[in-house]
Amino acid sequence: MVRGFRAVYLGLLFNCMIMATVNLAACKIAGVLFGFERWQTLAFVGALNVVFATHSGLWGVLVIDMIQFFIKMTAVIAAAYFAVQLPQVGGLSGLVAKLSTTPGPGGINYLNILPSFTNNWDIAVAVFVMPIAVQWWAVWYPGAEPGGGSYIAQRMLASKSERDALGAVLFFNVAHYVLRPWPWILVALASIIVYPNLSDIQTAFPHLDPSLIGHDIAYPAMLKFLPVGFIGLMVGGLIAANSSTILTHLNWGASYLVHDFYRRFIRKDASERHYVMVGRLVTVGLFICSSSLVFVLDSAKDAFDVILQIGAGTGLLYLVRWFWWRVNAWCEVVAMGSSFLISMVFLVLAKNGVHFSTHAPLLMTIAFTTVCWVATAYLGPVTDRKVLIAFYKKARPFGPGWTAIRKNAGLVDGWGGRAEGDNIPLALLGWVAGCTMIWSALFTVGNFLYGRTSMAVVLLATFVVSGTALTYVVQRLWAGSKAEAA
Repeated sequence: MVRGFRAVYLGLLFNCMIMATVNLAACKIAGVLFGFERWQTLAFVGALNVVFATHSGLWGVLVIDMIQFFIKMTAVIAAAYFAVQLPQVGGLSGLVAKLSTTPGPGGINYLNILPSFTNNWDIAVAVFVMPIAVQWWAVWYPGAEPGGGSYIAQRMLASKSERDALGAVLFFNVAHYVLRPWPWILVALASIIVYPNLSDIQTAFPHLDPSLIGHDIAYPAMLKFLPVGFIGLMVGGLIAANSSTILTHLNWGASYLVHDFYRRFIRKDASERHYVMVGRLVTVGLFICSSSLVFVLDSAKDAFDVILQIGAGTGLLYLVRWFWWRVNAWCEVVAMGSSFLISMVFLVLAKNGVHFSTHAPLLMTIAFTTVCWVATAYLGPVTDRKVLIAFYKKARPFGPGWTAIRKNAGLVDGWGGRAEGDNIPLALLGWVAGCTMIWSALFTVGNFLYGRTSMAVVLLATFVVSGTALTYVVQRLWAGSKAEAA
């Protein structure tokens, strides 16, 4: 049941919302660069992506993702270079000097690594306190699911070995969080100088649909300053970026809906040719559904807030299920259903004029969802002990929550029922080292760009130390898992 439920809940509802946000961005960019209407942009990207996804499958998506990454990185680096070199900006030194003396809303400094906790408490809560204290463990969000999710799992399971999967995930985190952000950030900072107000963008692009004007339109507005050759590369890169995401979602959603829903509950005994054809039809249907949502969204942030709210509370479940045998399929169904239910309640209240403080609905949703699934873990049906033992022997989850199952499986040493390969303190050290390595690398690049050399050197040293620690931990845990398997 949980497979069928997740197939519709994630593969259809969430998937269409995410694709809608990506295509909304494409509509805004095409509107700025070419004056296209929304339907024209959707027709173009739809024909490109649907045809490719229906014929290539996962292999084609993986190969083209790799190629598109390098194309897009070249394009965005070029965009950042030309944006910073504009006379209005005056290079990196001019950018830093002008933004240092140009306070933002509420007097914020755009170049501060951390938000102000005195003058802008609401912003500090939104961009720092909530993410670092709550969201990383409590909120499910596509591509960054606590406890692992199908986005990354699909790619890991396609790797030829476990070691390749681990290396790929580490590279992804470096590429995603360290290499990608700064070219985009520099263009965004330059846009604050070139277009101080949204009205300036409307004046520069009088043909643009007023409903598309928002803070997320500033980036495509900056692209008009690219030279002719580079604007062609950027257009190709933007198509690549759109295709990379849409192809992944079309393939992922179709696999969910066909294998976990259609094949399991509707047509169980058809030929593989039949399921391939259904998969292609579902791919087309997913794009049509997601495209219809583009016409009801004005900002990517609208969809982001909805996804964040509905996913609140389920993140903790997806983490804990690896460390506690009582978390089962019914807990997942209850968690997803309860978070969706209370999120709809808050949405109805907001539509009727009942408003809460910025993060109150998120925290209340997390609390309500957690109470529901924990109660289900104790009061609901329990997974058959033979199934739990078979799962433990295959996946080897560790932690005190699996002690009883380890004893039943006969895979314990003589100390407190702990499995031989378990080393929670070492694993936690690896987790901290990995997070420290990624974030220190990210801010090393930023401080070098801002000319803050001393801080950049300190962060670079932190990156080297944490990277060394992570390498040590991975090697130790790898050796321990091999010994236990033997």
